[in-house]
Amino acid sequence: MRRELLTPRWLAMHALLVVAVVTCLALGWWQWERARSAGGTLQNYGYALQWPTFAAFFVFMWVRLMRLELRQLDGEEPDGAEPATGSAPTVSAASAGGAVRVRRPARPAPPRDEEPDDELAAYNRYLAELNARAEREQR
Repeated sequence: MRRELLTPRWLAMHALLVVAVVTCLALGWWQWERARSAGGTLQNYGYALQWPTFAAFFVFMWVRLMRLELRQLDGEEPDGAEPATGSAPTVSAASAGGAVRVRRPARPAPPRDEEPDDELAAYNRYLAELNARAEREQR
């Protein structure tokens, strides 16, 4: 296991995974025993199968999250993502471990074959006025 996965944040996530999986499996076992009792129903059998499925999903997402984190630390792009080209805007988002930078590929503007839209221009002027008013109020 890599050292990055032994930080306090990741250790807490590992512990949370163990608690979640054990809880789901215990609930599945409880539903199985409940279904086999005198008052058990088919719904209890359904829940007995549902809880282990939740546990498997937790493990799947945990592995996926670890892989994505390690790829990000190695500087690789996520699955299916193309490398960013041109002047790609960068968005900062706060997370538990600090700021995360997300790169988005720059997309060219679609060609404008239409004539100018007066309603759209009026709406854009209105939005610009609102923005200017909000900036003045912030000062």
